[in-house]
Amino acid sequence: MHGQPLSKKIEDPVVAKARAERRRFRRVEVDLPGRLFNPADSREAVCRVVDLSPGGASLESEYNPESGAHVVLYIDGFGRFEGAVVRRDGRPGFGMRFSGTALKREKTAEQLTLYMNKALVDDSAMRGHDRTPTKGAAQFTRADGTIVKCDVLDLSPTGVSLKTAVRPQIGEFVLIGQLAGRVARHHNDGIGIQFVGLTEDKPSADYLHANITTTR
Repeated sequence: MHGQPLSKKIEDPVVAKARAERRRFRRVEVDLPGRLFNPADSREAVCRVVDLSPGGASLESEYNPESGAHVVLYIDGFGRFEGAVVRRDGRPGFGMRFSGTALKREKTAEQLTLYMNKALVDDSAMRGHDRTPTKGAAQFTRADGTIVKCDVLDLSPTGVSLKTAVRPQIGEFVLIGQLAGRVARHHNDGIGIQFVGLTEDKPSADYLHANITTTR
């Protein structure tokens, strides 16, 4: 009797589940600042998250923990993650496999969905308006009253790009100069802020520059 091998019957549900998990944990390319902590030697380091999924992340950092090391990762806008270091042959940096609960994975999936949707909206809005390269010193005030000095990179009628090492969470409202805005994105040099509550429909670059830049 030539029936289907038993191993095939047993393997199919396992393979199907693994494929479903891979689809569910599809990694998204990001550019997010983070901090890495290794409890074994109390070592902390700045890192950059280059892709992220509910199940893990790829990181770039001057500090490279040993493969299998249990580490803690803090990602701006996403929170705290625990997991193990995973080496990736032939690729820079290293990977991290998260060990969170199913609830934590669901929350991360929701955060990633919001992140991607915001990126699509923000990029579309920025492309719809010409950017004006602008140089000047500026500062923005966070919700907790912290004042952060920064430099203006470029302006558009809807927002401003700033050079800063401080990257507030996406969605946080700030006061940039005399204008209100919210953090719309992170980029290699700093952040992009989308203006809110402007009294002019199409403010000129001169108006924006005058209300944003400061003297040091």
